[in-house]
Amino acid sequence: MKSNLFKSLPLALAGLFAGTAAMAQEPATPTSTFRTWSIGVNAGALTPLSPLGGRNDFSNNKTSFGYGLYVKKQFTNYFSLRLDGTMGKLKGDNSEPFESGVVNTSTVSAFDTKLNYAASLNAVVNMFNIDMFRKEDALQLYTSVGAGLAGYKPTITTAAGTSAYAGGKTISELIIPVGVGAKFKVSDGINIDLGWTINFVDGDNLDGLYKNGNNDKYNYAYAGLEFALGKGKQLAFHNPVAATYDEALAAKNTANALKSDLDAQKAENAKLRSEMADLLKDTDGDGVADKFDKCPGTPAGTVVDGSGCPLVAPKPQVTVITEEDRKVVSEAIKNLEFDLGKATIRSKSYASLNRVAGLLVQKNFSLKLAGHTDNTGSKELNLRLSKERAESVKAYLVSQGANASRIEATGYGMGQPIATNKTAAGRQQNRRVEFTLY
Repeated sequence: MKSNLFKSLPLALAGLFAGTAAMAQEPATPTSTFRTWSIGVNAGALTPLSPLGGRNDFSNNKTSFGYGLYVKKQFTNYFSLRLDGTMGKLKGDNSEPFESGVVNTSTVSAFDTKLNYAASLNAVVNMFNIDMFRKEDALQLYTSVGAGLAGYKPTITTAAGTSAYAGGKTISELIIPVGVGAKFKVSDGINIDLGWTINFVDGDNLDGLYKNGNNDKYNYAYAGLEFALGKGKQLAFHNPVAATYDEALAAKNTANALKSDLDAQKAENAKLRSEMADLLKDTDGDGVADKFDKCPGTPAGTVVDGSGCPLVAPKPQVTVITEEDRKVVSEAIKNLEFDLGKATIRSKSYASLNRVAGLLVQKNFSLKLAGHTDNTGSKELNLRLSKERAESVKAYLVSQGANASRIEATGYGMGQPIATNKTAAGRQQNRRVEFTLY
């Protein structure tokens, strides 16, 4: 029957993880900038007893050489998981009496157990940082607890001689390792690791002497080196409390510096506002500051120029069109002829158009040309023809020196008749280009 030892394992682990959760309430530290993976090698002394007390099957337990290695993942500043492996030998005999003076008369006088392996997964908790005001320490204390499996082969000595226990087969039993230790940081990548682990075995076969209900145990005291993998500082030696204190102090200093800068900026702004008020002062209210006003004291409502002096508006230019001017235009309209169905101006119209061009040049008049047709042909054709004839007149006037920008040419097609399109005479009147001076 298995003992009650492993029934308490969930409670032990729950207690450890509860403590870890409490530590996790410290300010969080991003792990991406730290080294979190490490490997360790160690060697030391294996002894088949527990210094914490309990009954031992042999009166003289010897110390033997042991060695081990581990892989560790640091999840927070305080908590990590470590996969440990240990090998070595465990020895003991009854060559000496117990400390009480009682001689051990067991039928098994000595044992020699080869520990083929002891593998366990352990939760490791860093207890505290030595200096709470340093962001990194050189010393870190820790405790650990876990569970695993040990495989071993005992050899026993009796009155009949030395023989293999249990037929020489490898016995595998569950173990609960509980340990403490201290690490000394040599550099960002190397630590000296000193530790001590008591391993409680869920069985009574380790020393080759079976006593029902009396579980065996062994302890491993070791020294070794831990190598932190990756780049950066080690997360396990980082003190988040001190880092938070430094950050808070830096934030306070920054806030004080910002306040000083803000006060200085307020003073500077007040000075600038005063200077700006003087610069923008406008005593006479004409919109030009006194600093630039060459005519101070102008009456209210006076329109001034950029220097503050009264602005004399130029008199608007009035275009005067005389009857003689209208007569010149009227003659040009009467004499204007085009080739049939085309926009080509006939030569007999040139003389009157020349007079119109001279008038535009001399008096700088503007002219609107409006082309019209009768209803012979399609709407699209007439609209195009009226536009082309107005443009043809404009082109001729420009060729005679008129300003093209002052001549507007528009075609209206047959949409604005001035006479009936049912008679030849009416259609003749509707085929026209109107001239409007302005």
